[in-house]
Amino acid sequence: MFSITSRLRFNRIFKPVNETHCRYRVVLGSAGSGKSVNVAQDFILKLSDTKYTGANLLVIRKSEGTNRYSTFAELQAVIFRMCGEYWEDFWIINSSRLMITSKITGNSIIFRGVNDKKQREKLKSITFPKGKLVWVWIEEATELEEADIDIIDDRLRGELSNPYLYYQITMTFNPVSALHWIKRKYWDVVDPDVFTHRSTYLDNKFIDAAYYSRMERRRNDDPEGFKVYGLGEWGETSGMILSNYVVEDFDTDIGNFDAARYGQDFGYNHANAILDVRFKDDVIYIASEIYCYEKLVDEIIRMAEQRNYDRSRIMHCDSASPEPIKKWIACGWNAHGVFKDSGCVMSQIDYLKQHKIIVHPSCTNTLKEMSQWRWKKDEKTGLYTDNPIEFFDDAMAALRYSVEDFRRIKTINKPNQVKARRA
Repeated sequence: MFSITSRLRFNRIFKPVNETHCRYRVVLGSAGSGKSVNVAQDFILKLSDTKYTGANLLVIRKSEGTNRYSTFAELQAVIFRMCGEYWEDFWIINSSRLMITSKITGNSIIFRGVNDKKQREKLKSITFPKGKLVWVWIEEATELEEADIDIIDDRLRGELSNPYLYYQITMTFNPVSALHWIKRKYWDVVDPDVFTHRSTYLDNKFIDAAYYSRMERRRNDDPEGFKVYGLGEWGETSGMILSNYVVEDFDTDIGNFDAARYGQDFGYNHANAILDVRFKDDVIYIASEIYCYEKLVDEIIRMAEQRNYDRSRIMHCDSASPEPIKKWIACGWNAHGVFKDSGCVMSQIDYLKQHKIIVHPSCTNTLKEMSQWRWKKDEKTGLYTDNPIEFFDDAMAALRYSVEDFRRIKTINKPNQVKARRA
């Protein structure tokens, strides 16, 4: 077999993470620290090593559907990087069942959620074709309840015939609230069974220059958020703008909805975001996203065409950028600049807060922004203002634009029956 490790890149800071055999591996980090990539690489290497024959991995997200677009995609990408065009000689990747199996060892990876009682019960009956469940990776662990972890922990028991195997639960997450139960139960304790690790984007030697610049800008624009998402410090979740959203896999067929709009926020160095937003029975659905950096308008239009986005559907855009709107219109798209008047941002946010929002798990960037979108805090009083922090909010701007005509008329019409205002 050809050398595979040379195809992977590791940050030295994660060496102790990959070497520990502690039962609880608690990996806290800022956005962009590389923690999840490292864990994915670590698992793929171990599962394909005959030394660890008999090991199997269970990957957990709160919502089962989010695994497909996050952990499954990350582990699959590691295999492709590691094995290149020969990956099928060494791995079986079942995209429909979400299962990955090493042809060398027979070790497997499966993916589950803990969003409801039925999913939790399924965890108690997990079996593998070969070997035992010995490793668990919980991504975005702060989304889970303490009882969820206890159910998973109870599954790791029994004698292991291979002396190289060991039971271990790996938790990766941004630190969020200092009141979170993970901090109390794992981070603040001195326990030989618990290994803790902190990393930031500054530790990631492979981070791209554009991302580094964005994080540095956040240091000034959002000091409070920077502590959590830039420095990996335990923070607070108060001041969040939206809490009325859930992540669910749903049928995106256009016939299932009363109305549909696109919202677009233009960007180049910061993200250009397009959201495919649907409406049904007073519920807002975010069905898909286009989220990219350093792309020209023509390139983004081609991306929309490749995704089979509907040119005739109303697309509400940021009216502060008239030139891109003209290009979209010239290419046959029904693009309009939103009419911005005094208080429109607050009115859009109020409209969003009055409706349940269901986000498709494929919209990973939208979910990241939504979970961090907060009100500005007055530095003198320490109180939150009525102004959102204008950072890492490109998808949120697109979401605000998408509801523009509905929040003005307060009713939902059939697709494309509402005439959008021009800026």
